[in-house]
Amino acid sequence: MANVANTASSLDLLRCFEDGAVGGCGVDVRQSGGRCVVRMAGDAGEGVMRFFEVLPGVRLSFNDFHMEECESGFAVSDEVLCVDYCFEGRMEQLLSDGACSYVAAGDLKVDDRTRHVGRFVMPLAHYHGITVSFEVKRAQRSIERALGGFPVDLRALRRRFCASGDPAIMRGVPGAERIFSDLCAAPSEVRAACFKLKVLELLLLLETTDASPALNERRPYFHRSQVEKVKAARDSMVADLSAGFSARETAERVGLPLTAFKACFKGVYGMPPFAYLRARRMERAAQLLRDTGLRVADIGLMVGYDSPSKFTAAFKDVIGQTPTAYRRAREAR
Repeated sequence: MANVANTASSLDLLRCFEDGAVGGCGVDVRQSGGRCVVRMAGDAGEGVMRFFEVLPGVRLSFNDFHMEECESGFAVSDEVLCVDYCFEGRMEQLLSDGACSYVAAGDLKVDDRTRHVGRFVMPLAHYHGITVSFEVKRAQRSIERALGGFPVDLRALRRRFCASGDPAIMRGVPGAERIFSDLCAAPSEVRAACFKLKVLELLLLLETTDASPALNERRPYFHRSQVEKVKAARDSMVADLSAGFSARETAERVGLPLTAFKACFKGVYGMPPFAYLRARRMERAAQLLRDTGLRVADIGLMVGYDSPSKFTAAFKDVIGQTPTAYRRAREAR
């Protein structure tokens, strides 16, 4: 989803959005110089993608999404290599065998976008990250003109990381977080030069990174049927936040063994079922504290806590303040 149109050329980018809608979202495209801003909004949520041309054939995309899913109609027309870095959120990745894996915060994904058409799911309803995309032939020429003798062959890099047909997803690659954080923090007055330097540094990092662990030791993945059952369970869990919760009963209701249910739920949502539910309850409680004058005890009941002291402890654990302090701080603004 955050990669609805991580294309390698301005023409491809415009074609992807030319009908003014993506997966039911209205789309607004604005171009200025080497920059293009794509805004999407609809019932599913909203998203913004900010594209910058770094060199001919090389593009950066800063992706900021607040939605659960989106459809992509992007199909590559040439050799493309894309590198995605996730700062926050999670992205569901459908693999060639029909299983699902997940890109999470701190993950680096290298992909050739050959299987980029379809539905992209963000289980936590948000995703924040950066994509660096290369139109291989054009980008290689641009890099060689900018820095003769640069030791990275983009086509060879693409073969090394993308040979299996599935993306290479790597966690905790040394140096990756610093490179992408520097891209975010680049001062506007030297942004163009910083972008070039950091993209070249990223290529050198990939050139010296062993791809075999990502390709040969596949990270945890889950069959699509399991994932759909877990998503159904999650929907029932958040439908009534005041209701009690039993992981065992929920697992039985969706037809999964308890151990498999817990493992798949954590794989999809990044945390165990109870922790996920508690986080959603506290988010709802925070909203009620901000937007209503309801008593703290009544809000606790609405999110499943009949004990005010237990509600206060849970709220402080998740939000960092007691409910009363949270409300006062908001009222003082």
